Amino acid sequence: MEGVFVILVDGQIRTYYKYEDIPQVIENVIKFLPNVPPPPHTDEQHREMDSHESKFKELLKRETR
Repeated sequence: MEGVFVILVDGQIRTYYKYEDIPQVIENVIKFLPNVPPPPHTDEQHREMDSHESKFKELLKRETR
């Protein structure tokens, strides 16, 4: 998943553009902004967008602070 993900890691604010690049251990999620394509959306795009909430919650579980 692509977007803008600003994460506090090791006391430094870091920006990631691919969700998969975010480390497993993080301090805090500062910004979670996945890309949303303009409508009309395909079924595949809907499945991707439907996963955004669960991926955000998964990130929150990685927080150490």
